[in-house]
Amino acid sequence: MAAVFVHAPPFPAAKTLFRARREMSFSLGHSRTVDLSLAAIGSMSRPRVLKVRAAGAETPFGQTAGSIDDSVRARARNPVKSHTISVFVGDESGMINRIAGVFARRGYNIESLAVGLNKDKALFTIVVSGTEKVLQQVVEQLHKLVNVLKVEDLSREPQVERELMLVKLKVEPERRQEVMGLVDIFRAKVVDVSEHSLTIEVAGDPGKMVAVLRNLRKFGIREIARTGKIALRREKMGENAPFWRFSAASYPDLEGMIPSRSFLASRKQTFNVDTDLSSRGDVYPVEPFDNLQVNQVLDAHWGVLDDEDSSGFCSHTLSILVNNYPGVLNIVTGIFSRRGYNIQSLAVGPAEKEGTSRITTVVPGTDESISKLVQQLYKLVDVYEVQDITHLPFAERELMLIKVSVNSTARRDILDIADIFRAKAVDVSDHTITLQISGDFDKMVALQRLLEPYGICEVARTGRVALVRESGVDSKYLRGFSLAL
Repeated sequence: MAAVFVHAPPFPAAKTLFRARREMSFSLGHSRTVDLSLAAIGSMSRPRVLKVRAAGAETPFGQTAGSIDDSVRARARNPVKSHTISVFVGDESGMINRIAGVFARRGYNIESLAVGLNKDKALFTIVVSGTEKVLQQVVEQLHKLVNVLKVEDLSREPQVERELMLVKLKVEPERRQEVMGLVDIFRAKVVDVSEHSLTIEVAGDPGKMVAVLRNLRKFGIREIARTGKIALRREKMGENAPFWRFSAASYPDLEGMIPSRSFLASRKQTFNVDTDLSSRGDVYPVEPFDNLQVNQVLDAHWGVLDDEDSSGFCSHTLSILVNNYPGVLNIVTGIFSRRGYNIQSLAVGPAEKEGTSRITTVVPGTDESISKLVQQLYKLVDVYEVQDITHLPFAERELMLIKVSVNSTARRDILDIADIFRAKAVDVSDHTITLQISGDFDKMVALQRLLEPYGICEVARTGRVALVRESGVDSKYLRGFSLAL
């Protein structure tokens, strides 16, 4: 038996007393019945007490089947929070579908997903809401997947979190000046202009994204392409920081008294199965398997296939508008997995219409094979629209957070490089600096190659997001032509 007492204000004096009794009985499962009664209402001079009794069938052990009080207390002890999960895996076909399936089978709706992929590894950044206890179980299930190297809940520590958004606005020429004022305030960039539309690129934390959309909705939003959130842990100061040994190995002047195992203590909050990690400065420490050779940094040298070969094989950019329901991402990626398609890039985020999400993915194949894939996607109930924008002029962007080891001398050089690429410093410590950069794929490659000699600690990248250019101008084809002076 469980009782809930609800206090309500007294009736007005002008109203007469009444006595009502309502009984409702409904079945829960096979052996539980709940009886709800509206008790007699007290006098009008005292507060009324509404007493609701939940009568549950007793189990064979003599215990009550359900208790309202217990569920309320349990919810207070384990509140639902937003968690940012980082999953580092060895990339192989079907890995995205398997990871999405872990969340789908447990009814979790992935709020955002960002995947930085390359030839042999991938870094997933997943945002989900749930209790601490259940998320722990999900993380344990992720560890059981083949080729999963490391899983962390970044929500436990201070972090740098960023996401990228492309917004296409319906703007008449007379209101364009007002929009440009908001672009300057939010430090956004204009990537495409036509007679009746404007496409804006903006990067920042989730709070900034909400503020931008709130101010732009009055102009009329035609389309939104949004990446998932990516995050890197803010580096601590001093010799107890996780990447102190890695930085000291590159810059001997940082080296003082370096404890051999002190940096491991700061990683107790991670969900690694084996806490005896390598202490040799690996970027993403993994269990020391004898025959496993993994380069731990997400390198930028595995590019998107831009040039068609003789068979017509090239990368295709697909924009998919779907319902924002639990399990939809697992169903969509299952289409790719079952047909042997290797996803090169994936970005999932909220779309312009409430209750929908936009999936932007890059898949290699011929025009014929991708056309058949699009037809299969259209058969899904939760898919509204599938568009192959490969052969259309489109604006493409992706976002990267990169943490580099530095000393006082190298910090100035890295900031000079960041100015050239219009990157921003978003976090700094005595031995590292974290940069944020957005742009196309070639820009990501160029910056990362320049920073490799300094020592790259961590890299987090979103997938590509793209919107069709209403102006019809494709800047990619203009790069090969010399302009008249």
